[in-house]
Amino acid sequence: MAKRLRHIVCGMSGGVDSSVAAFLLKRQGHRVTGLFMKNWDSLDETGVCQSDVDFEDAKYVCDKLHIPLYHVNFVQDYWHDVFANFLREYQTGTTPNPDILCNKHIKFDKFLNYAVEEFQADALATGHYARTDVGDDILYQRDAVANNGVKLLKGKDPLKDQTFFLSQISQKALQKTLFPLGDLTKAEVRDIAMSAGLEKIVKRKESMGICFIGNRKFQRFIQEYVEPNPGYFISVEDGKVVGQHNGCHLFTIGQRANISGQKHAWFVAGKDADAQTVCVAPNTYHPSLFCLTMVTGPLHWIHRVPEKLIYENKMQCMFRFQHIHVHPLVKCTVTLNEKKQGIISLAEPLRAVTPGQFAVLYQGEECLGGARITSLGPSLYELDKLVPESCTEDYSINVTK
Repeated sequence: MAKRLRHIVCGMSGGVDSSVAAFLLKRQGHRVTGLFMKNWDSLDETGVCQSDVDFEDAKYVCDKLHIPLYHVNFVQDYWHDVFANFLREYQTGTTPNPDILCNKHIKFDKFLNYAVEEFQADALATGHYARTDVGDDILYQRDAVANNGVKLLKGKDPLKDQTFFLSQISQKALQKTLFPLGDLTKAEVRDIAMSAGLEKIVKRKESMGICFIGNRKFQRFIQEYVEPNPGYFISVEDGKVVGQHNGCHLFTIGQRANISGQKHAWFVAGKDADAQTVCVAPNTYHPSLFCLTMVTGPLHWIHRVPEKLIYENKMQCMFRFQHIHVHPLVKCTVTLNEKKQGIISLAEPLRAVTPGQFAVLYQGEECLGGARITSLGPSLYELDKLVPESCTEDYSINVTK
């Protein structure tokens, strides 16, 4: 029996990924409606509102595909649920991940609900490189999907997999979401876009980094919202002052500190927002930059709580706290304390694990979920241990920010 075609709302960003997602759904015969979300409205450093540029590109694509495009404004929600948290985290000395929070609170909550309710759509589709174990069964086998749940799986393209950023979305949202690009590589997506006559979008420069910062330097941006709060750089080795700074919020663990008057490079190993001190280490692979354990907030499980954790209060899986281009997956052991917080022990030390970032857990192809890192265990320096040679190999660590 032929599958009945459905009404799909496709989130349109003006980029090649969402454009191809919409094209593929249209080619399958579905009724497709484009929906553009605005969540930031200030001008960039050149006086251009990037959101307006993105909307024009999204309109160009939808006109080409002969599908309607609508616009929804979530600027106020984004400020309240994502940006206010972003500022609060930096002010208290931690480093947030606004992309994960945007997916959790905006794209796969308010935006998804708006798409389904306002347009009576059967599902929301996005241009994320991710898959689920049920695919389009969410359109045709709803009772089975509701009973068994949906697993979030890595995208086919290992370099573009975006499950890390989707690790906090709800099961309810996943049961209403399609990822048309999940089985494609980025190169294949670009080829499809070219064949669909979307050369203009293929040639468009891809947006990278945090949407509200754009191409600006982070320190210049954050100073617009957080007042300077001068303090000292302190050497982790002897406790001596090696320089001054204008606030802990300007630095994150692992980055180069760029201390005025110093002949060699120093790297941020820790921060104390109350004392406004930034602890620094004299080289990029100093043991103070590496740790083996951390504590997280309550763990969010996308599909369901793993049985091992239920019955044994202990499980082994794979860990990541930054996107794939920065750190590879590492084996870990997860346990829960009496407060239901996660205790994560790594099989090998990692550099620059940072409170405020998210610990994301995997089992094979499945992204299990994760939680915000609240504190770190002792560094290798505090444990009087050396950094293993395998941990100093170049895997694209960004130490300059």
